[in-house]
Amino acid sequence: MASHIVGYPRMGPKRELKFALESFWDGKSSADDLKKVAADLRSSIWKQMAEAGINYIPSNTFSYYDQVLDTTAMLGAVPPRYGWHGGEIGFDTYFSMARESAYVPAMETTKWFDTNYHFIVPVLGPEVNFSYASHKAVDEYKEAKALGVDTVPVLIGPVSYLLLSKPAKGVEKSFSLLSLLDKILPIYKEVISELKAAGASWIQNIWANDLTASLCVLTDLEAVVGKDKLVVSTSCSLLHTAVDLVNETKLDQEIKSWLAFAAQKVVEVNALAKALAGQKDKAFFSANAAAQASRKSSLRVTNEGVQNAAAALKGSDHRRAATVSARLDAQQKKLNLPVLPTTTIGSFPQTLELRRLRCEYKTNKISEDDYVKAIKEEIRKVVELQEELDIDVLVHGEPEVALAIKDEVEDLEKAGINIIQIDEAALREGLPLRKSEQAFYLDWAVHCFRITNCGVQDTTQIHTHMCCSNFNDIINSIVNMDADVITFENSRSDEKLLRVFREGVKCGAGIGPGAYDIHSPRIPSTEEIADRLNKMLPVLETNILWVNPDCGLKTRKYAEVKPALKNMVAAAKSLRTQLASTK
Repeated sequence: MASHIVGYPRMGPKRELKFALESFWDGKSSADDLKKVAADLRSSIWKQMAEAGINYIPSNTFSYYDQVLDTTAMLGAVPPRYGWHGGEIGFDTYFSMARESAYVPAMETTKWFDTNYHFIVPVLGPEVNFSYASHKAVDEYKEAKALGVDTVPVLIGPVSYLLLSKPAKGVEKSFSLLSLLDKILPIYKEVISELKAAGASWIQNIWANDLTASLCVLTDLEAVVGKDKLVVSTSCSLLHTAVDLVNETKLDQEIKSWLAFAAQKVVEVNALAKALAGQKDKAFFSANAAAQASRKSSLRVTNEGVQNAAAALKGSDHRRAATVSARLDAQQKKLNLPVLPTTTIGSFPQTLELRRLRCEYKTNKISEDDYVKAIKEEIRKVVELQEELDIDVLVHGEPEVALAIKDEVEDLEKAGINIIQIDEAALREGLPLRKSEQAFYLDWAVHCFRITNCGVQDTTQIHTHMCCSNFNDIINSIVNMDADVITFENSRSDEKLLRVFREGVKCGAGIGPGAYDIHSPRIPSTEEIADRLNKMLPVLETNILWVNPDCGLKTRKYAEVKPALKNMVAAAKSLRTQLASTK
């Protein structure tokens, strides 16, 4: 009986890749330094799987940024604006496509099959000249083999790659991405031929598994396909799980027993494969069964107080009484916001000083009073900066469950806060894979969101924010959330997503598409942002359009944030003047 892992977290148990990338991007380390960190991570992962007894260990699952972008590099499908003229694709071109360069915008991103992982969307047309431009898959297979580990190279299939892509602007509506299949298959053939020549014979969540239930499923499958054709694996790549539970030294032991991070899931897969082969580790299965039973019966899972509060909810607790349009009229009378109001999504840069402060607090080097005092000072600085930039709606910078949020929202309103942002209820991230379960989930998630703010006055404005995703088939659920203003990530997308929101959100709610890309260090000019807003106006009326960055500013530096926000405010003011002169 064989065992297999489809993929593994690449960031490192101590976020080694994150720090190496940031150091390289900041010019503090070389490309060779970055490659050394990456090679060490790959080596440790392969050796860990080999020591755990996994039969089929994957390679080419590591990436400096994104596995779809890696495939784009392999196929040489680089958009012309990046100035690549052939040859092996290097870091400059690769990271420009992902993060922008000083003069060229990055490629669009969207969520990978409803996870919160964002991939770089390939843009393809009939004129793309594909070429074999990155030998990463073969190089990493050879690298593992040199370490004594025979791996199964993992490739995104050609059909999957094309279906994850989008047509280039200006192509005929009749153009089909799948028509490019004949152009990329020769490259896949060349890659696979090289892998075969190198010796390759195969190409190809956080809760602890219920081993007993899985073993029953595997036993049934074995009866159908036979032991020699059955391979035990995870349901998908472990890329999105935390790395190793052993690092969680302060976690409550009962809760810890319920969890299995990537390292533990590797052990689970091997234990299932051995059990199916008649080598069941009874102690391991017994401990797993005890953890499963504990999770079902623990008071940490079933809270009587929360159950009683949920049962006491009335029909009026599920939706605000007035319509969105009526509420917006009341809010405008109270807030007196200008046309094209400016705001940010919530977070401001997490500086080295803030990180040091949190570290000192967690390690008891400073008191709680000192920590709170320092956080309040950081909030004061963030508010003063926004006032200096003349932003219309301020946020506190985020330096710091439905019923709990409901109480918090009502407390904020009592404290005089007139605009409150509540991020959306993971409509796509938590969406069940089974179609039959999706309608119930969406209804439940929307009701949870509405409960959080149903008790506020009509004059209190509720904002919600959404990261880029496929919103087309859940737009009705977004409308049913009944938010007053919806902001969403859109700077790398075209006007199609705007139309989806405008056609779906017909109730008059405010809409704030991203005016500039916060995932890039590049600072957009006033003219660039104004041009983007002008392109939005034919789709969105001036009375509903908000001006804001794509997402929170947590990952950026103040040296990038301040001029970008200054230009954003200037662009909004310029358009207000332009619109006023045309009345």
